[in-house]
Amino acid sequence: MEHWSFPPAYDANYLPAANQRCWFAGRETMAPAAREKAIVARLREVMRYARANSPFYRSKWDEAGVHPDHITSLEAFEKVPVVTKAELRAAQAKAPPFGDYLCVPAAEIHHIHGTSGTTGRPTAFAIGRADWGVIAENHARVLWGMGLRPGDTIFVAAIFSLYMGSWGAMLGAERLRARTFPFGAGAAGMTARAVLWLSTMRPQGFYSTPSYALRLAEVAAEEGVDPREFGLKAMFFSGEPGASLPAIRNRIKELYGAEVFDCGTMAEMTPFLSAAATKESPEGMLLWQDIVYHEVCDAQTFARVPYGKQGTPVYTHLERTSQPMIRLSSGDLTHWVDQATGCGRTYPSLPKGIYGRIDDMFQVRGENVYPSEIDNVLTAAPGYGGEHRIVVNRRQTMDELVVRAEYSSELAARGDAEIALFARKLDDALHKLLGLRAKIEVVPPATFPRTDFKARRVIDDRDLFREINERLARGA
Repeated sequence: MEHWSFPPAYDANYLPAANQRCWFAGRETMAPAAREKAIVARLREVMRYARANSPFYRSKWDEAGVHPDHITSLEAFEKVPVVTKAELRAAQAKAPPFGDYLCVPAAEIHHIHGTSGTTGRPTAFAIGRADWGVIAENHARVLWGMGLRPGDTIFVAAIFSLYMGSWGAMLGAERLRARTFPFGAGAAGMTARAVLWLSTMRPQGFYSTPSYALRLAEVAAEEGVDPREFGLKAMFFSGEPGASLPAIRNRIKELYGAEVFDCGTMAEMTPFLSAAATKESPEGMLLWQDIVYHEVCDAQTFARVPYGKQGTPVYTHLERTSQPMIRLSSGDLTHWVDQATGCGRTYPSLPKGIYGRIDDMFQVRGENVYPSEIDNVLTAAPGYGGEHRIVVNRRQTMDELVVRAEYSSELAARGDAEIALFARKLDDALHKLLGLRAKIEVVPPATFPRTDFKARRVIDDRDLFREINERLARGA
């Protein structure tokens, strides 16, 4: 296996031949059994390193009766207790600012990123200087697999802040020796300027969230520009479900005339491109198991589920030294398969990507509802205007699901009868999908604000309903 050492030691000047399909052919196409044997040995190395340098892991594993020497197989590794985001926050509160799972001296930290903390204590990501270079190497490998090459221009249209997505895309592009355009996003009027710059520079690669790509196409149309004129050949996305959903993926392909690649795991797991599609295997995401070891596990026991089954991803760094995550539970939902790939890489895959978070799922009258499924139906519907909201409330004694969907300006021009037909078709499609009736409300174009970042479309009013009733019962 090329450059297979821990800590990693990559040749920063290495580039494959331009016609070579794989960055590291040996690592990417080897027999899975041989790779798994190497991964077991690496897991022991990573755990020994973490145990020696991290009170967090040492205490956690001692309590569970687990030792690195016990890891003689992937099945044995399943006995290692998972790490949760709540534990990471608690560790950082106990040992601020980076937690007692930091495994390098503070002086070696090169970049600080993290969560915004809008729902509680923020989590700080401390990325060591050596890890920064390893992330760049890993991401360059994946971008190469998407067909991007040295000298291509890659346009990064995501917020440059605590958010790791934009930085990770930029790092990979730089290591690839691509012309890197860190355009960013988020400022007023910036999307219209993105249209101008894309028309001027005509880059080959583009990175953002799927929501932003759809918004950019809307703004381009308002500016009288066809997004196909940008000349993009590869668009890769992370940050939210979407790029593996057939309707959304096909809509972006249709708008831009480019290949669409889904990718990304968690910011804590950077190099987050360890789950990513390739040029010859563009649907879903391959699991680049020699970068990060991915498991899909039962959400209660955290034992691996068989291929073909659904579960939650659990991730382990194989090359990070600063804040290595060892069996980090994602809380996401997916299913995995192990089958031949069009690109020849011998990795398992997530054929439908990551559907969303388990805690994003909500129940309405006993039925499980995933917002991404509704997104997929709406995006595929002719006449859809580009945005919607999913509202769950309890005005009476039963839960009610309301889907408020914009219709397009083209549909508006065709009159009320066509708009009413659009609503009926949505009603039928969602009933078939969900097994329950949703209340469909169609609204004019541009009713809902657009986002330059991750879309937030679900509003659950049931807690408010309960709170009001409790106040009334108390006579408040």
